[in-house]
Amino acid sequence: MSELKRTPLFPEYEKYGAKTIDFGGWDLPVQFSSIKQEHEATRTKAGLFDVSHMGEIRIQGDDSLAFLQKMVTNDVSKLKPNRAQYTFMCYEDGGTVDDFLIYMLKEKDYLLVVNAANTDKDYEWLVQHQEHESVTIENVSDNYALLALQGPKAEEILQALTETDLSQIKFFGFQTDVQIGSVKDTALVSRTGYTGEDGFEIYIDQAAGARLWNELLDSGKDEGLVPVGLGARDTLRFEANLPLYGQELSKDISPIEAGLKFAVKVDKAAEFIGKDILKKQVEEGPTRKLVAIEMIDKGIPRTGYDVLVGEDKIGFVTSGTQSPTLKKNIGLALVDSKYTEVGTELFVQVRKRQLKSVIIKKPFLSK
Repeated sequence: MSELKRTPLFPEYEKYGAKTIDFGGWDLPVQFSSIKQEHEATRTKAGLFDVSHMGEIRIQGDDSLAFLQKMVTNDVSKLKPNRAQYTFMCYEDGGTVDDFLIYMLKEKDYLLVVNAANTDKDYEWLVQHQEHESVTIENVSDNYALLALQGPKAEEILQALTETDLSQIKFFGFQTDVQIGSVKDTALVSRTGYTGEDGFEIYIDQAAGARLWNELLDSGKDEGLVPVGLGARDTLRFEANLPLYGQELSKDISPIEAGLKFAVKVDKAAEFIGKDILKKQVEEGPTRKLVAIEMIDKGIPRTGYDVLVGEDKIGFVTSGTQSPTLKKNIGLALVDSKYTEVGTELFVQVRKRQLKSVIIKKPFLSK
């Protein structure tokens, strides 16, 4: 059995009481205090996440734009320097290779920030389809520590440590060469996140990650900033209806089925992998759709549970939990398109019982 990978911040976990788990081959904190406390702190004050396990792939060269236009579903030509974009890579059948952000660092220079478990697969997929001699593809994941500072007080906490005017960084915008506190290295700071809250993702040299982590936690303590683990990261993203690869998206689930058409530009001039199938799904409607459900009967709809109408299985739960914010048992389910109207009653197979649920509007939590 191979040894678990660790981020540059691993030595800091113990002093904050982290409980770590094996997460896709990484030794990462599931919680520091409790999932519910960390969730509430992020919703009401601020939370700090170590997400250094995420992958980074740099794409540069004269034909880098043309290459990315072929590889991803969104329209990369709309990007400008210091702006980021959410997108997908898909297979020919419309299934999802991965979902990620593209940062346009400057002309002909892009940074892809991909899901940790997919980093090697994504890199190989890109290299496999690289036909331009002028394009270089480099896995630079080991260069970065990545911290996410999220919550209503995130800007106030970070602003106290930098002279960069953070109010000028708009949603999906970023600034490079940001000096933070006494940390020697400068950072790329983007107004992005995975919680449904305002906040920032901070990319810095991996050697500076631990210092940045400690300075942020020390500086933000009086504002209620706490370290947050994977458990609350999942409940936060779930409440905001942000997809998790392997659950709401996969090689068998397309972005259109997942309700993420906004990042699939089937009308862009460039041909991209999976375009024909995705365009058909957009025009005709997919045969399956992702819906939000709330349990009527007592029980939690867990990932993989069957969803039924009468005796017929019509889909399955992709994610589900008791919402810490809403105090309700809720879930996301991929179901037959015939049964997707808000108000439709569905049954979830929970062990030997069929429990009643109802389709509700998405997102669960709107800001």
